[in-house]
Amino acid sequence: MTCLHMVTCMNITIRDVDEVVFRNFKAEAVRDGTTLGSAMTMAMKLWLKHYKRNKKTKRNLLDLEPFDWGEGTDRSSLEVDEIVYGG
Repeated sequence: MTCLHMVTCMNITIRDVDEVVFRNFKAEAVRDGTTLGSAMTMAMKLWLKHYKRNKKTKRNLLDLEPFDWGEGTDRSSLEVDEIVYGG
């Protein structure tokens, strides 16, 4: 059995990064003995995991549940039908 692994490395430029946040991030990576690239990859993975978990999912009309509109509204649907479609 033969396995082929592709390793891709990228050099990128990121604009509009807060300088203080970047310096603190880089310092923590150095203290941890982690390369800046590895630390960025970990941070991006964590952000994606958090974003995906908290992202609002598309809702389907069929997911809506009926609810009570209050007293005296039990014939509202029939009344609307009479107005729209004629009685």
